[in-house]
Amino acid sequence: MLHLRLIVPADRTDEVVRLVEGTAGTAHLVVVPGAARDPAGDMVLCDVAREAGDDLIGALRGLGIDEQGSISLENLDLTLSAHADRAEQEAPGEGADAVLWEELTEATHEESTFSVTYVAFLAVATMLAACGVMLDNAILIVGAMAVGPEFGPLAGISTALVQRAPRLALRSLYALIGGFAVAMVLTAGFVWLMDALGLFTYAMIEADRPNTSFIWKPDPLSFVVAFLAGIAGTLSLTSAKSGALIGVAISVTTVPAAANAAAAFSYGDYTQMSGSVAQLLANLGGIVVAGTLTLLVQKALWAAHRRRAGRRARPSGGREPVG
Repeated sequence: MLHLRLIVPADRTDEVVRLVEGTAGTAHLVVVPGAARDPAGDMVLCDVAREAGDDLIGALRGLGIDEQGSISLENLDLTLSAHADRAEQEAPGEGADAVLWEELTEATHEESTFSVTYVAFLAVATMLAACGVMLDNAILIVGAMAVGPEFGPLAGISTALVQRAPRLALRSLYALIGGFAVAMVLTAGFVWLMDALGLFTYAMIEADRPNTSFIWKPDPLSFVVAFLAGIAGTLSLTSAKSGALIGVAISVTTVPAAANAAAAFSYGDYTQMSGSVAQLLANLGGIVVAGTLTLLVQKALWAAHRRRAGRRARPSGGREPVG
């Protein structure tokens, strides 16, 4: 279940209440007149099944509540209520399959910000991966993959393409390209420093490295793995199962490829550098393509499900889903 907290102008409260009451999948409606001071208005609270949440939020935005008041949403981990159980039964579809587009857009917007923290995480992950490739240490590579925050901008690009949101697309591209550029420059400097200290050597970058040589030797399987990881990552975002993102992070070679490219550049091995860049682009492209296709399929399937639910509801006199 989801919990909605609305601030509604007093003259719009009855309209909003009718909308909530007429939406299948809602429960626990509470109206507190005059509770809000800034902006002034009434506070309307309700719980809604996840599968009905996108329709209700869209309808509320259609009424302008987001401009005249506010719409706040939070996930409820536990709701013990027979009313909530009935609401979930009335709502069409399954909550795990529902996509809250407003929530997804907001989440990817936040994760696609070119901030000091984002760049710091990406740079540290790339430097950690550089240690892994120089030492041929797979454990360090996996750790660097888990630290890297690059999936946020990649998901932002996919979401922007599906939602036709050019500002989100530009913001995500800027964070992705700018973040990797800064991280790779800093990593190249890090490798030079480690070489000056005698901790890295040219022989290390030119060694066979059986555990990590795949990083600069892309093949069709690199794209396949990234494509599958993109599907899993997108599903984890849309279903609010964020724990799966860790598995996605350690299954793609974006950060290690960027690290190997920076290290190879530092030692003038442009063959390794070009191979690493190709690996990086294959992984980034695979994730974006997979994420975009996954969202398109989810959108089409959910729209088809709502149409079927609407046709079933009309002959029986039930209420049709809002939106």
